Amino acid sequence: MPLRSPDQYRASLRDGRAVFFRGEPVPDVTTHSTIGIAVDHACLDYSMAEDPAYRGLATVTYDDAEGVYSRYYKLPRSTEDLLRRSQLIEAATSLGNTLVVLVKEIGTDALFALHLIAHRTDAALGTRYLPRVEAFYGHCRDEDLALAVAQTDMKGDRSKGPSEQDRPDYYLRIVDERPDSIVVRGAKVHTSVSPNANELIVLPTRAMTEADRDFAVAFALPVNTPGVKLLASPFGAHDTPRSEFDFPITARHKMMETLTVFDDVVVPLDRVFLCGEWQYAGPLALAFVEFHRFTAISYKLPLVDALVGAAQLMADYNGIARAAHVRDKIIQLITYAETLRGLTHHAALKAQTVELGLTVPDALTVNMAKYHFANRYHEAVRNVQDIAGGLLVTGPSVEDLESEETRRYVERYFGGRAGVDSAERLRAMNFVKDLTASDYGGYQEVLAVHAEGSLEAEKLMIARSYDASRTLALVRRMAGIDAGSDNG
Repeated sequence: MPLRSPDQYRASLRDGRAVFFRGEPVPDVTTHSTIGIAVDHACLDYSMAEDPAYRGLATVTYDDAEGVYSRYYKLPRSTEDLLRRSQLIEAATSLGNTLVVLVKEIGTDALFALHLIAHRTDAALGTRYLPRVEAFYGHCRDEDLALAVAQTDMKGDRSKGPSEQDRPDYYLRIVDERPDSIVVRGAKVHTSVSPNANELIVLPTRAMTEADRDFAVAFALPVNTPGVKLLASPFGAHDTPRSEFDFPITARHKMMETLTVFDDVVVPLDRVFLCGEWQYAGPLALAFVEFHRFTAISYKLPLVDALVGAAQLMADYNGIARAAHVRDKIIQLITYAETLRGLTHHAALKAQTVELGLTVPDALTVNMAKYHFANRYHEAVRNVQDIAGGLLVTGPSVEDLESEETRRYVERYFGGRAGVDSAERLRAMNFVKDLTASDYGGYQEVLAVHAEGSLEAEKLMIARSYDASRTLALVRRMAGIDAGSDNG
């Protein structure tokens, strides 16, 4: 199959899917005033494959057949594969003006994890999940599909496990098993890109016990499957189109998230990848998130670069580039951004090749990178806002600049240092506003804390992944302490 064009991708979304926005059904997500922006943004992944400037990065050649397919679908088998994947994610996010595209990135993270855990489950329990995963993977790759991943359950009382909840629907579960299918009921939350994906991959959200067997389920379905209902979040939506002058990011780039409801949905067995094997729910959730955190730190790179560039530009336009405290803030931002870049590359360089020849990013470095990004993000935003100034939230609109009655005042009073006119300075200010002080800025601040796992989850994985015995043995030797001493 040839790669799909952006228009073919758009056409594939007109399939009768059950999407709701502010309580109303959406007949066509491609023309909806809000969701349509997310569709156009997602087209970046398809247009890059057609663009000669990116085609070599965005596509790879089949090993055993003619033609090319999306690099996102390439099973990573080397450090170089991970680095090229990271470069593609970074390039796409840069074209998205700091917003990741995600319609192939997150789904392929899940497919990589499913390969590994299906292999392990089959080896341990005699199941036959890997052939199903391989068949589904081939279908998605060859049809050049857009994917969403539904993982996070509602959780209810978070001190209790799935089977202990007062309401069993707080976790998605199996309610019936048939000879050729299963029936699932429940919901997942925070499901990114689901209104504009073709296939929906469902994964467990946590480790489980034997009592949680009915909740240990993984599968995939077309988004338009009967009983699948998507309640789209209205966050960041506006009733009127946004001006690209005032909102240079969010006028053209958006991602949708949904509450994804499974109202007694029938899943054919060939699309089921875990069905009651509770021992492998946690390993599958963890395998996915470790691939996905590598994706995350890759798509954060254009965002942190934009923070550095925004601080530099506003310092220049405001005439304060030589001020010592401004230089200090910019140095902090550079250090923040380049540390993240170094850790991202190091996570690929330290990758390990495991079963099936798959290469997995180094868990310790991935979690260090994600923690570094999230822990210092709000400080970085504060530094940029400090340099930019209060006009981020009090400046005039594009209409003021265009109006015969008000334009002269804007032009007279809003210029910067010599050589920087008002329109140029306002464009720069509006970019910083959209990046850090608009609803998109708030969206990114929440994502920094919660997306791809919390700060506490990353700290836990750092502790688990670090080889403490190495440094302990080192200090014992330096201190002259016998490794077998009772005093140790």
